[in-house]
Amino acid sequence: MRSRSEVITLLTNPGVIAVVRARKRGQVLPLSEALVSGGVIAIEITMTTPDAIEAIREAAMHFGLRALIGVGTVLDAATCSKAVEAGADFVVSPITKREIVEASHSADRPVMLGAYTPTEAQAAHEMGADFVKLFPADGLGASYIKALRAPLPHLKIVPTGGVDLNTAAGLIKAGCAALGVGSSLISPKLLEREAWNELTQLAKQFVAIVEEARRT
Repeated sequence: MRSRSEVITLLTNPGVIAVVRARKRGQVLPLSEALVSGGVIAIEITMTTPDAIEAIREAAMHFGLRALIGVGTVLDAATCSKAVEAGADFVVSPITKREIVEASHSADRPVMLGAYTPTEAQAAHEMGADFVKLFPADGLGASYIKALRAPLPHLKIVPTGGVDLNTAAGLIKAGCAALGVGSSLISPKLLEREAWNELTQLAKQFVAIVEEARRT
């Protein structure tokens, strides 16, 4: 098992976290294989996925050290603990709640707490969150994150919502630690068609854009 610090490092390299809201549990393994083949190793399986805990357990056993399998849409400590026991490497919540940090850190797992405003983002940091999930980030853009980090440069911001092939580079250049990528990577239409080869190609594009943005 990787340590919390090791997982934190891997979440920022390459820095693309796939947010998985699968239509059924059976899609999780093949879509995750497609993501890993495309260079996206951080896979956040949301609790809105059917049988999410078992899907996390299967993925964690299947991938071992080849991927980081996380849990998303965590709203309480009990869910956090169940997911970690099933093998989740990291924990993501759309809200700011201290008990989730405590449950995650007690198992030596990193955690992202959700925030929207500067006050919420700083509160999440002070609660011990390893990352701040800026959510929903649709419409905020790189200029908001740059402005947010000017007085709060210590925050490790991970925007989710509004992250696509056109906005990814600007968000990284604004100082984001990583990007949470949902429907622009794993769209409902792609899931319906189970177009895994297409998903691999999209994953490669996101990784390339992030790597190029960091170089420049």
